[in-house]
Parts: sequence; C-alpha cells; structure tokens
Amino acid sequence: MNFLDESIEYYSVNHTQDEPEILKKLNRETYSKIMFPRMLSGHLQGRVLSMLSKMIRPVRILEIGTFTGYSCICLSEGLMENGIIHTIEINEELETMIRQYLQEAGISEKVKLHFGKALEIIPGILMREGFFDLVFIDADKINYSKYFDLVFPQIRPGGFIIADNVLWSGKVLDKPENQDADTKALVEFSLKVQNDNKVENVLLPVRDGLMIIRKL
Repeated sequence: MNFLDESIEYYSVNHTQDEPEILKKLNRETYSKIMFPRMLSGHLQGRVLSMLSKMIRPVRILEIGTFTGYSCICLSEGLMENGIIHTIEINEELETMIRQYLQEAGISEKVKLHFGKALEIIPGILMREGFFDLVFIDADKINYSKYFDLVFPQIRPGGFIIADNVLWSGKVLDKPENQDADTKALVEFSLKVQNDNKVENVLLPVRDGLMIIRKL
C-alpha cells in the first residue's frame, strides 16, 4: 500500500508530528485483535487527515467507513467547537471498540455513530443535517461513485470530499482485462472526478492514495 521507497517513507514518518497516544493505543489494538488491520489509516495518513481537517475547519463531517475509529479521531482534530461528525460502519461487531476509543479521545459527544449499509443511511443523515463541509469516503470500493453522487449536492460550495484507497495497491495500473470489480470501480471513480467540471481535484500518493476533491 505504500508507494514511496521504504527509506523515504521512514524519513517522512520521522519528520511528521507524532500520533497522539490514544491513536498509538488504537493502532496496536487494531493490529492485535481485528481482521484486516491494514484498513486503519495509520500514522502518516492519519496526520494528513488531521492537517486537512484543521485547514478546512469543518462544522459538519460525514465519514463513510469507520472501521475502528482511527480516521474519525484524526478528522475530529480540526472540527469546530460546535461541530459534529456522522460516521457509518457496516460491521456492528466493532461498536464496543469504536465507542471505547471515541470516549477515551474525548469526542463521543461530537460523534454520531451509525451501523448498517451506507447507501441506505446517508439519505436520512443528509435530510436531517443539510450541508456538509467535509466527507471522507473509505468504505466498499464498488460504491465510491454512488457515494460521490449521493453526497455531492449537499457539500457546501468550497467544501471537500476525500476518498481513500484510490490507488488500490497499484492495481489501478493493471490492464482493464486484468482488473477485478473493485479496481474497475476505483478507476471509473477517479475518471469521473477528473472529468467533472464542478470540482477541482488532486490525487496524493499517500499510503494507498487519497483523492482530494473541492466543490467549486
């Protein structure tokens, strides 16, 4: 998932602000107890998400794909004082762990945790909350374009969508006939964004690829 030379990656991490102790603890527990722990954002990407959130200063954040809560905590670091995060996770078995760490991070009052299929949950959230300043997409890859279309009308002008895993371990470079369904979906999503004249975008080769999208 890392595309930089290992020594450059090591140098980058060592010249990036350390992750808070609560995130170190969450990182360790995720890797020791949870299947597919690489789904966790981790130190470098987590600090990138934190920095972006602090630059955007959002009042409302929507996160599609909570996993164990690492990225939610990172995004919360830039949340305005009266802000709120809605985060959606499909795996209900992670609820106890997520709530524990949101509590330990001191943000449980600012986070609305939802469980179930995101495509079914998002419309209700959008109806209640109105506009969002920041949406982070890190869920099932096959539905990235659907998530984008669903949330875009209620991103405020100048607001942001950040999509994770858009490089998909480099598989986006495979020949089309060799791509699986997730890879094809991610390629189509990136092309969709690239050809959309209502946004400006940049793809950062951080970890597994972050697509930063700003609504014009």
